[in-house]
Amino acid sequence: MDPRIVSADTKFGFSLFSQILKTDADKNVFVSPASVAMALAMTDNGASGDTQQAMARVLELQGLSLEDVNRANAALKAALENPDPKVQLLIANSIWARTGVPFKPDFIARNKEFYGAEVRELDFRAADAASTINEWVSKNTKGKITEIVKGPLDDLMVLYLINAVYFKGEWTTAFEKAQTTEREFTLLDGSKKKHPMMSQSGNYRYYKGGDFQAVSLPYGSSRVSMYIFLPAKESSLKAFCRNLNAQNWEDWIAKFKSTDGDILLPKFKLEYEILLNDALKALGMERAFDPQRADFRAMTTVPVCISEVKHKTFVEVNEEGTEAAAVTSVGMRATSVMPTPKERFTMVVDRPFFCAIRDNQTGTVLFMGTIVEPK
Repeated sequence: MDPRIVSADTKFGFSLFSQILKTDADKNVFVSPASVAMALAMTDNGASGDTQQAMARVLELQGLSLEDVNRANAALKAALENPDPKVQLLIANSIWARTGVPFKPDFIARNKEFYGAEVRELDFRAADAASTINEWVSKNTKGKITEIVKGPLDDLMVLYLINAVYFKGEWTTAFEKAQTTEREFTLLDGSKKKHPMMSQSGNYRYYKGGDFQAVSLPYGSSRVSMYIFLPAKESSLKAFCRNLNAQNWEDWIAKFKSTDGDILLPKFKLEYEILLNDALKALGMERAFDPQRADFRAMTTVPVCISEVKHKTFVEVNEEGTEAAAVTSVGMRATSVMPTPKERFTMVVDRPFFCAIRDNQTGTVLFMGTIVEPK
């Protein structure tokens, strides 16, 4: 597997997350950079010229040919799926093409070959067109996400490229339900609320930075873990997120070491959705959305641009483990009428925190989020 694709996805993921926090910093945020990157990589197979270069720059793919990217993503998808008997990780891709629109055979073939994309032609004018796409989404997220497109479909929409990721992992060491108690969780405004907090003690991969502490909670055989980063009381989640980038992430991950300690972690369950158009434009992908400048001639002879990039996620963290799902939909629209000594720590996660789910073998960051109010 080509490590350059994981490096690119990690850089893109943290850049995108930072952009999202500019508008959603006071909310619970949970995204799957791996899902967004894969959906956009599929779309990139139809881009040409300056549009393709802009997408490659935003996705941090400079220096990699399209063939390199496709082969690397195929190998990554294969390496990630079913990593562990106690971890389910399913990645599915699909392309929904409007009946009657001529799509380039190479574009379709590459997405089938490298991304395992299920390609379906669909009458977008049919009353059940949106529900047909949403049924695929629901099936591939085990019912956790049931809708990504709303009907009736726009008359100018010609294509949807969709990625779905489903994750379910059992903790290597489950939290005992009897140890879960109501404790105070401090919110962003300083107010407090009672919330169920899970508790356990043991030996963990742990790191204490200058103004935060962090622990890795493994699933199954430890190949996949949830990383919890808790800013110090005298600091804040906002301050932590200012230093959150791919370089620091890699530096921090390298410094985790085996340490005995106690962990208290809130149970939480949330759904999140965001239209990523503004964030992607701010990162440098404006051209792909611009009806006058977008160049997707490698996709179709019909002039098209990206109309919307929608992202939806679900996550539930409890005593047994974690269940999470993500869907990214890229909608393409016609631009005109068409056709050391033993240490012990105590980490009480009782205030806003950052978390990420990482495949430790490939380094892929599958999910990341900031939890400001567990619900």
